[in-house]
This record gives sequence, structure tokens and C-alpha cells, in this order.
Amino acid sequence: MRKGFQRTATILHLIGNLLQILSFLLLLPLVLVCVYWGRMGEGLGTIAAFVIPAAVSFSLGIVLTAKFEGGKLGTQGSMLMCALGWLCVSAIGALPYVIGLGSGYLNAYFEAMSGFTTTGITVFTGLDNMPRSILFWRAFTQWLGGLGILSFFLIVTFRGAIAHHIYGAESHKISSGRPAPGLFSTLRILWGIYAVFTVLGVAVLAIEKMPIFDSLCHALTALSTGGFSPHDSSIEFYRLSGHPNYRLIEYTLTFLMILGGMNFLVHYRLMRRDFRALWDTLEIRYWWRIIALFTLIIAIEHVWRSGGLAEARGKGLHAALAGIEQTFRYCMFQVVSILTTTGFSTKGIASDFFGGVARQLFLAMMVIGGCVGSTSGGFKVLRIAILNRLVHRELFKARVSSRASADLVVDGKIVQEQEIQRVAGLFFAWVFLLLLGGCITAALSPHGTAESLSGMFSALGNIGPCYISVKDMIAIHPGVKLTYIIGMLAGRLEILPVLMLFSRKAWR
Repeated sequence: MRKGFQRTATILHLIGNLLQILSFLLLLPLVLVCVYWGRMGEGLGTIAAFVIPAAVSFSLGIVLTAKFEGGKLGTQGSMLMCALGWLCVSAIGALPYVIGLGSGYLNAYFEAMSGFTTTGITVFTGLDNMPRSILFWRAFTQWLGGLGILSFFLIVTFRGAIAHHIYGAESHKISSGRPAPGLFSTLRILWGIYAVFTVLGVAVLAIEKMPIFDSLCHALTALSTGGFSPHDSSIEFYRLSGHPNYRLIEYTLTFLMILGGMNFLVHYRLMRRDFRALWDTLEIRYWWRIIALFTLIIAIEHVWRSGGLAEARGKGLHAALAGIEQTFRYCMFQVVSILTTTGFSTKGIASDFFGGVARQLFLAMMVIGGCVGSTSGGFKVLRIAILNRLVHRELFKARVSSRASADLVVDGKIVQEQEIQRVAGLFFAWVFLLLLGGCITAALSPHGTAESLSGMFSALGNIGPCYISVKDMIAIHPGVKLTYIIGMLAGRLEILPVLMLFSRKAWR
């Protein structure tokens, strides 16, 4: 058998197994159909919306596994399988929106890809009146995508040596350590922590008197840093509706997003009472500093623009403190939401609450993203730290001598030149795709430079908010939507597996 055909056969065989697992996951929303039967649009229509895609997924999976034999899969093959797997899962995961909501397939595929990649850009409105099973599916796709669809696939069908290549193709391509020596043990620990945090998130939000269904959806999407909310107004819904604990809800969600944006190895160390994990690595120190610095700058700008200091003098101490708390809460929530690429909103990033400096910082945060080994998208804090140290190294060599030996050290370990080149190359690819997507958006839509760039920033950074409204996103040119779909996948898989799809040599 030719090597290229054997690789393709193995990929299709594995995708068949993946689709069979997806078929069972598609049946979970039927629990919500039963609970809300006869209410909120639940009925035979929503049953069909999940049973039909489940049947299609299972049947296609059976055909692929029966027709194609499995085999060995190297690094290139794993990258191809990874990219194709996400494309196929999103293709099937879009069907509930088509059948249950009557959505066009392109919009449904856009929503499904946005869900599985935990991007959070939406082309749906009227969320408050949607069937609860559909809303749960939106949230559940983000939860599955948080630690990776294929990592979930591997923990269900552990596959020995192939698993290492697949996990490496889907996970972040920079060393972040493992909580256990074996891959299966690592995945079990990571998904265990993920599940426990999710359950705790649901419980705390429910205690704060958020409706149980809302608590479930927001816990799923906050920890996965996805950002799909069951309300059109996102988290601001609770303030607008007069919820007595909306402040506590915002603080709780901020905390859950921070948990999702941190390296899960930190959580594992904390559970083992190693509290140094909160400060003893370069990335976590950058993480806290970035959150604090951006929150402070944006808060200062808001107070300066709004004349808050002068206004506070004419009010009592209690009113002044309340105003400070509100500004801090809004700013920190939005900084954490965007930095972790979650996309929840209490104040839209284009609202008058935020000034020009804040809006530029939001774009920067979309690129930075969360920590390596987290559920967040973006370029990653550790890579930003490496690039920063690389600049300092070059400045040092320029001051001393170009021949001076100056190793780049991170957490007591020398970063190999190969890894530095990889980070620099990935950064170039990020910039290129951002500019390309911005140009395509500007060419195919009436939006200006800032709006066009923000759309691709949002897609590639796997974060929902941008300067293009939901209404405009729904009506935007199909070519732009396809560009963002590719951008969302490239951002989630860190570009290389997606580029591999277009390489003829990779298929040989």
C-alpha cells in the first residue's frame, strides 16, 4: 500500500471512531428536551434536531471505520487528522442549528466552529427565547473544545503510540510540563480537574441564585473560556434584570475565567498544596502582572474621561467607594474576559464606557491570550515572555558584542534556539493571518480598518467580542465568514495543522 494512501486510510479510520463518539454526545441535549417538554420550544422538532445528526454521525463513523483500516500515524499525519477531525466534528455539530432553528448551513457551521474552538463569535440572536436544548448544545460544544475534542477522544479510546502524536498535534506546541508521566494519566488528571471545577462553578452560581440552567451554561462556557451565554445581553442581563446578586455573579465568573486561563498544571500543583505554583514560573508572574496592569490602565482612563474624581468629591464616601468598586469590577471583568479569550461581556468593548486606549489594549489582549496548557486561545503569555526576553538578549548583544554568548533562560532552563525560531515563526504567521483576514474583511464588507482587523483578531485569537456587531456579522459576506472559520480553527490548533491541509507533500 502506498504510504500516502495508508496515511489517509488511517486518518479516515480514526475520524470514523471520533464521529461515533460524537453521535452519543449529540444525544445528551435530549435530557433538556425532556425537562422542558412543551415549553421554550422543546418538542418533536428539537428531538429531531439531535437524533438525526446523531444517526448521521454514527452511520458515517461506522462506514469510515469499516472501509478504512487503522495503522501508524506520524507527526504530519496526526496534524492532518487533527485539522480534519475538527472540521468534521463542526460539520456534524452544525446540524442541530439547521434542523432545530432553521438556520442556513454556513451560519450553523460558523456557530459550531465558534463553539468547538471556544471562540464565541455568534451569528445567532434571540437567544433568550431559543430552545434550552439548543442553548445547552452551544455551551457544551465550548466545554468539549476547552481541553480539546481529540483529547476527549483519546481518553475515551486510548490508542497507545498514536495518541502521543495526536495529542501533540492538538495541544499547544511549547513545553508546559505534565502532572503525570503517562499520557493517559495526564489526560485523566486534566479532565478530572476540569470536571470538578465545572461542577463547583455550577454550584456556586446556583447558590448566588442564578437559575440552574443558566448556571450550567455559564459554568461550561466560563471555565472553557468560550463565552457563549444563553442571553443576548450576555452577563449584563443580570444587572439589567435587577438580579440581587449580579455583582457576586460577575466576580464568580471572573474567577472561573481566570481558572480557565491558567495552566492546568498550576491547578494540579495547588491541589497538592504546592502554593508556590502561583508565582514561581515566568509565565504565571507575567499573567498576574498583565491582568493587574491592563485593569489599572483601563480603569484610570475611564475615571479620567468620565471626570470621576471631580464627581466623587461632591458625593459621600459610600457613593464614592461604590463608584470605585463598579469601575474596578467592570474593567477587571472585561480584561479577564478578553485576555482569557472568553468573550463574556458586562459592557461591550465598543461601548462608551471604554475609551480609545482601552480599545487598543483589547486588541493587544486578543493576541496575547491565556497561559500555555489552559483552555484559552491567543498567542500565549509564555511566548510573549520569550519574545520579550529575546528582544532583551539582542539588545544586550548589541551593547556588548554580537559574538557574546547569551542563552535565553526561562525558569532555570535554557530555551533551545529551535524553540525560539518556532515561536518567532509562529508570531510571524499570526501577524500575516491577522493582516490577511483584515484585508479580506475590508474588501468584502463596508467596515473600516479597525473593525475589519478586530474581526480577524477575534477569530484568530478565539475570542468573541469585536467591533463588528452581531447584526452586522450575520449579514457579512460569506467569504468573510469562511475566512473567520479558517481563522478560528487556525487559532485553536496554532496554525500549523491547518497549514498542513494545504501541503501536497503532507498527503503523500
